[in-house]
Amino acid sequence: MSEGFEVIISVNGKEMTADIFKSESGEAFVQLLKKGPLTISMSDYGGFEKVGDLPQPLPRNDETITTSPGDIILYLGNKITIYYDKNTYSFTKLGKIRNASKEYLLEILGTGDAQVTFALND
Repeated sequence: MSEGFEVIISVNGKEMTADIFKSESGEAFVQLLKKGPLTISMSDYGGFEKVGDLPQPLPRNDETITTSPGDIILYLGNKITIYYDKNTYSFTKLGKIRNASKEYLLEILGTGDAQVTFALND
């Protein structure tokens, strides 16, 4: 997968840049963002990710992978996750936050629920 689309992720007044991969799933996510910025209520899950519901399902290309901090994952076709630690499971990798470490992500994402906005970087 090549890097194809640049997205700005805003949370708690801070911004991160992510690359969304050129794939069927990544391109469907970008089409959703072309309608405008998408704000998703995300919650901690399992001590390794923030997860939230997408407004519509996206195509899945699941494969068993081990995540690393900064991975943006499509889970069950209708949930988006930002990983701040490792987990191995079958899901679709949408993209990657640039220069993301666990400490950096936890500082920005905070604990508990967060409103996370995804927007195309024009």
